[in-house]
Amino acid sequence: MPNIGPLEIAIVLVIVLIIFGPKRLPGLGKQLGTGMREFKETITGSDKDKDKDDDHAQLTQAKADATVAAPVPPSAPAEPQAAPAPSSSDEPTRTSTGA
Repeated sequence: MPNIGPLEIAIVLVIVLIIFGPKRLPGLGKQLGTGMREFKETITGSDKDKDKDDDHAQLTQAKADATVAAPVPPSAPAEPQAAPAPSSSDEPTRTSTGA
């Protein structure tokens, strides 16, 4: 089985540069890295899922503690406000229906 040396790697990189162009290479590298990271997480198991669940539980508990410790806003006034008396200009206007 032949070894891959620096000359072969350079040739492959030049071919990739010609095919995709310099503008798309950073995006392709990012996508490749993201795909490799997801693949690795899938292979290693759900250890990160357990960590995320623990972090979520701690965050939820912290929010609950902050809600309990928050001051209670003042209550609504005890007496309801009376509606103003209608005036003569408040009469409904009649609209004609085009029949």
